[in-house]
Amino acid sequence: MTVRPIVIHGEPVLHRRAAEVQDFTEELRTLVADMYETMDVANGVGLAAPQVGVGLRLFTFNFPNDDDAPDRGVIINPVLVTSKVPGSAPDPDEEVEGCLSVPGENFPLRRAEWARISGVDENGDPVQFEATDWFARVLQHEYDHLDGKLYVDRLNDRWGRKARKVLKANGWGVPGLSWMPGVDLDPFGH
Repeated sequence: MTVRPIVIHGEPVLHRRAAEVQDFTEELRTLVADMYETMDVANGVGLAAPQVGVGLRLFTFNFPNDDDAPDRGVIINPVLVTSKVPGSAPDPDEEVEGCLSVPGENFPLRRAEWARISGVDENGDPVQFEATDWFARVLQHEYDHLDGKLYVDRLNDRWGRKARKVLKANGWGVPGLSWMPGVDLDPFGH
């Protein structure tokens, strides 16, 4: 297993829809193993393939839950169904989200409180489960990456303005930027 660099907001692969996985090869299984390793070293709860520069529809997750779902896994070519996202403003204390591709930053965002996801694992075997609360948030966040969206793209006007200022101040929004888990300082201070 190899830890891979995590690309930062502005890298084109993060901003376009990822391609369906067609071939379940040893190369795919190596990518999945590398993503687990990268996610773990980065102290992440999820990692989508575009975040390591690979434009394929898959993500890994590691989130202990009470939803009768696996705590850890991979979902390839996922289909996501959610409850309605509340229209009210997010709670700036309870609904703060972060992203390894927007390292060290956090902003409030409303998400659906329930999600059902289905897809396959690295061997092509079916995976399906439901998630609630923060686990549902994790699944929505990672799924968004596969459609070329980052959580900062979903922020309301107030928080979106703040995020744009932070992105600009950090010099992000351009191709070629990344950070290396286990080498670079942990941007979230774990």
